[in-house]
Amino acid sequence: MVNKSNPGALGVLVLGTGGTIAGRAASAADNVGYTAGEVGVDVLLQGLDPPPGLPVWAEQVAQLDSKDMDFEVWQALAARCAEALARDDVGGLVITHGTDTLEETAFFLQSVLSPVKPVVLTCAMRPASALVPDGPQNLRDAISLAAWPGATGVTVVCAGAVHRSLDVQKVHTYRLDAFDSGDAGPLGYMEEGALRALRAWPEPQGASAARLDAVIATEPFAWPRVEILTSHAGAQGLLIDALVQARRSGGAHAVDGLVLAATGNGTLHHTIETAALRAQAAGIAVLRATRCAQGRIVGTSGAAIRDAGALTPVKARVALILELLVARAH
Repeated sequence: MVNKSNPGALGVLVLGTGGTIAGRAASAADNVGYTAGEVGVDVLLQGLDPPPGLPVWAEQVAQLDSKDMDFEVWQALAARCAEALARDDVGGLVITHGTDTLEETAFFLQSVLSPVKPVVLTCAMRPASALVPDGPQNLRDAISLAAWPGATGVTVVCAGAVHRSLDVQKVHTYRLDAFDSGDAGPLGYMEEGALRALRAWPEPQGASAARLDAVIATEPFAWPRVEILTSHAGAQGLLIDALVQARRSGGAHAVDGLVLAATGNGTLHHTIETAALRAQAAGIAVLRATRCAQGRIVGTSGAAIRDAGALTPVKARVALILELLVARAH
């Protein structure tokens, strides 16, 4: 526990998973040649001075570079979050995470947990060893938000901005404010430990017991395999046909679903669309998501391939995995 005062107060549990925020380089001047997931979450919390009277605990769930995020870590994280959220002494959770797949984990946790209590993911674009690391401020902001009255659901805090899990995307490779919420905009900003809300906080959703049960019960190697393919100029359907053939051959790693990163308002190159329809007829679930950074697919009636609405391709993949997982469990 970082802050032991006021033991009767609701506390914040910080779960560490690694990432740049826990990275270390040989030189303080090196912001890119570091190794992620080197510093323990207990160390990250040292000297942060959480809000007075707020109990803060820390646990290490994983220690990895988030580009290597996998189903096993997602499963462990979902289970630990569910256990912690059920505790009467926990008012909110913070998860330290790498930036590369943060938006996927945030959307996954919201889809599985739909928590009434706040679950705040935070990160860093510079390693802990940097001359001026951004992780400490991001972490302190996240703890403050997790204890903020009225905060609910899964959100992301980075560079002072608060993003909803449904909207957030990593949009920059290097800048400290690497995340954006598209045309929805951020929920608000953290300023000196206080939330300045820009719009009404989304209403709490009911728990998704079926999804959580399916996630916890399924071995990581048995999760549905869903791939993302992009429609582009000169595209061909050869990869899709190869995946269909592999499925018909009954291979151990046969694909269960496809997300097509479509152009514009969900349009597909005609060869991709034709191959995707063959895949759909062969029993592969197919979903269209737009490549565009902003906007949503405005659907049309009678579309041969369903669309993912406002979801990005990576979030559409998570949604399809969970859909197939629940269907399989029933």
